[in-house]
Amino acid sequence: MEASLHQAFRALAADLDGIDRDSYGEAGRDPLEPLLGLGDPDSPLCFFGRDPGREEVRLGEPFVGAGGRLLRQGLHRHLYGREADGLEALRALTPRFFWLNTVPYKPLGNRAWSLAVKRRFAPMLRRVLGEQWHGREVITLGREAFLWFGLDQPPETRRALEAFWQREDRFTASVEVQLQGEGEASRAFRLHPLPHPSPLNRVWLGRFPRLLEGRLQDLGIGAAG
Repeated sequence: MEASLHQAFRALAADLDGIDRDSYGEAGRDPLEPLLGLGDPDSPLCFFGRDPGREEVRLGEPFVGAGGRLLRQGLHRHLYGREADGLEALRALTPRFFWLNTVPYKPLGNRAWSLAVKRRFAPMLRRVLGEQWHGREVITLGREAFLWFGLDQPPETRRALEAFWQREDRFTASVEVQLQGEGEASRAFRLHPLPHPSPLNRVWLGRFPRLLEGRLQDLGIGAAG
């Protein structure tokens, strides 16, 4: 990530209430350092989640907590036909894809960030999507991540996303959305929502691996050579 973007994230976080600074301190991490697992800018696929947790802070990388590991295990099975042999094998998937959260900082108590905080960071995240990644296929994880794509967008876009989330087939269907960047032309992304893979999401947790595999097959994500 270019230096100006990096410094902009730090500036936005400097006076932000609600960052779990104790978790950063315990891990010896800078609480102003954004947790952005940008990965491959030419990857055809981006994973878009809610926000980092304690394990993400400890390891300095997103999508490595309990839910992220479930996601990565599904990716590993799809790509290699077997379970990953430990955390390092899961982390080795980072360079192959693109990874973002609605807010790149861990909140206190793992509570979802407020709408105001998500709006604070949304312009920078849209810049990252528009400038640092060249793909258009986005797998969103949970309601918060999916509806993020309606922030600061026209009312009809927000209504369409809300209506889509109410559909029974939302975890197998897809929807296109135009994101308007700051002072730039809009850019189209295709969203493929999945439930959040948290162990607390008992309704969908058992179905998540099958739903993820269906998305990867539909998107033509091929096995590793």
